[in-house]
Amino acid sequence: MIDIIYLSSNTYKIPHGGYWSIILAAIPFVTMVIYTGGQKRLHRFSRPWKQEHFLEEFKHACSELSKIKGTALFFLKDPNRILPYIVKTMFINNIICEDNVLVSIVRSERPLGVKGYFKKKLAPGPRVFEIMSGYMEVIPVGKLMRTAGIDEKTIFYGLEDIAASNLIWKVFSLIKRLSPSFIQFHKLPARKLHGVVTRVEL
Repeated sequence: MIDIIYLSSNTYKIPHGGYWSIILAAIPFVTMVIYTGGQKRLHRFSRPWKQEHFLEEFKHACSELSKIKGTALFFLKDPNRILPYIVKTMFINNIICEDNVLVSIVRSERPLGVKGYFKKKLAPGPRVFEIMSGYMEVIPVGKLMRTAGIDEKTIFYGLEDIAASNLIWKVFSLIKRLSPSFIQFHKLPARKLHGVVTRVEL
């Protein structure tokens, strides 16, 4: 009630130029609403695979394909939901290494602290390396990999090519193109990075 009274008491300023504050504040507000809404819609339309389905297909592919020597890293948020770019790399492009590591980065509620560890292996399937980090930390991904004994040959990460007919989702697509990829925030060797593009229609 107090907030409503305070807000309504300031409405008299709008005809005297107060509308400029509303207009200026609306720009970042609308941008945030479009971005968060677009991210939710993008996640829904990208159709990640369930872990069980992925492991079945992985076992089948390993029995038919020759594995490439070395270790491949794949970045994802949740090992239980395998992203389309991983599926495309392994089962469409037939790129399966001898050692495949799914790297999951999880932000904790604490501001500081970083640790990396292997979770229980997806048998038969890739290993899962989880990095638990405080929300104020700059994650030394390369250092954590060396400490865990990971010597990767190549690093794959996903990129979305968004096709949209709706004006709002076109704006979201533009924001995504202008925003730096999360991979740019981590010090990883550029010669080993491979971005895999997946087309998503919103």
